[in-house]
Amino acid sequence: MSVEENKALYWRIYDNILNKGNLSIIDEFVAPNYIYHDPHNPLNSPDELKQGMSAYRTAFPDMRFTVEEMVAEGDKVAKRWKFVGTHKGELMGIAPTGKEVTVTGMSMGRFANGKLAEEWEAADMLGLMQQVGAIPTPEEG
Repeated sequence: MSVEENKALYWRIYDNILNKGNLSIIDEFVAPNYIYHDPHNPLNSPDELKQGMSAYRTAFPDMRFTVEEMVAEGDKVAKRWKFVGTHKGELMGIAPTGKEVTVTGMSMGRFANGKLAEEWEAADMLGLMQQVGAIPTPEEG
């Protein structure tokens, strides 16, 4: 696939999963040996990706995921993203707070044979935990 096709596919996958709640797209466009490199939540299969994405869709049912910027070279695509949503469901053991959150991050995906094979991600998890009240902000002391 071309660089532009990989970029379009990366957007399509996450638009469907996060904005539309269509987890079945994972079966179609994520490689069976998929690996997700994330220090706080490593995943090792498409099924684990479904579970993780389902947990976020449950915690933030009104979430809106946007890609702020996307660049690509060879078989890799990097995106800078943001999601906004209201904490209406349990998240990592944290009861719903009803608070609106904004989380930013960056991800890079590697594509092989027309499928997402591997990802690396860095997200502002500290900011997320502060916004839902699980960790105090510096102002709160």
